Formats: sequence, structure tokens, C-alpha cells
Amino acid sequence: MDGRRLGSLVGAVGGLAFVLLSAGELPAAWLWRVLGVVAALAVVACVALLPSDPPPPPDRRGVRLYGWSVVLMVLAIFAGARVLDASGHAGLVRAWVVVAVGLHFLPFARAFSQPLFTRLGVVLAVVGVLGLALSPAYDDAPGAAAVAAGFVLLAAGAAGMLAGRSSGAAGPVSGSR
Repeated sequence: MDGRRLGSLVGAVGGLAFVLLSAGELPAAWLWRVLGVVAALAVVACVALLPSDPPPPPDRRGVRLYGWSVVLMVLAIFAGARVLDASGHAGLVRAWVVVAVGLHFLPFARAFSQPLFTRLGVVLAVVGVLGLALSPAYDDAPGAAAVAAGFVLLAAGAAGMLAGRSSGAAGPVSGSR
């Protein structure tokens, strides 16, 4: 399986996890969950049915950069969750996870020569920061941020496949726009 297809599937799984695990904090939780499943199935359909020009594999330096960004994300998630929990702000952990996941995508743009990852990382980090910032006024802001992040990941998974079509159409993942 080429990197574009694998990345789209990983994004779909992560996005669906955000939606399914966090929608319970929101009104109409069932609707968000159904929409998440439908979006995930759409990404899977894109992966299975669309032709795609696979991107070139990353070089050794890119693989190392990818590995470090994942390790640092995991450490940031656990450290941030412990700090938030110890300070009595455990309800903010979901939004913190969104920030950490977003930031971990920033090095991917360089590692994989795919500018989509910069945009994805920035959007996710901003969504997470908004969830943190709005939490004093809105109790469900962290959960809403996590659900929104899930849909961003699902959309990015579909966009990655649509942009990589073999039909000659170039899009944000190929770096031509």
C-alpha cells in the first residue's frame, strides 16, 4: 500500500476515533457519530476506488524526522494530560490532545515533501487551542474541538486521495498548488 493510501486510512481511523470518543459530550451525540462513520466510510471508498499516483517514499532523514515527531507527540500528550489532571483541569485533555496531534503533523510536510501536512497541522493546532481558550465559557468546548478535529482529519484523508488521482489532477498534497 502506498504512503498516500496508508496516510488517508490512518487519518480516517484517527479522525473517527476523535469523533466517536468525544461526541458523547455534545448535544445530538448520535448524529455526530453517524456523520463520523459516514465520513470514514467515504475515505475508505476513496482509498479503495480512486486511482492514485503514490508519492515518493521519504529518505532516511525524513523517516527519522517522522519517528521523532510521533515520539514527541506521544510524550506531549502524556505529559500534558498529567499536568492538566494534576492541576484540576482534566476536562481540557481532549483539546490538549488535538493541539499535540496538530503540532506533530508540522514536521511531516518536510519529511514527506507534502505541504498538506503543514495546513493540516496548523488547522488542528488552532482547533485545539480554541477548545482550550473557549473552555472557561463553554464546558463542552474541549469535546467540540476533538470532534471538529476528527472531521478535519477525515476531510484531509479524502482530500489526500482526491489530490493524488492518477488522472493528472494535481492538488494540495502533490505540492502543485
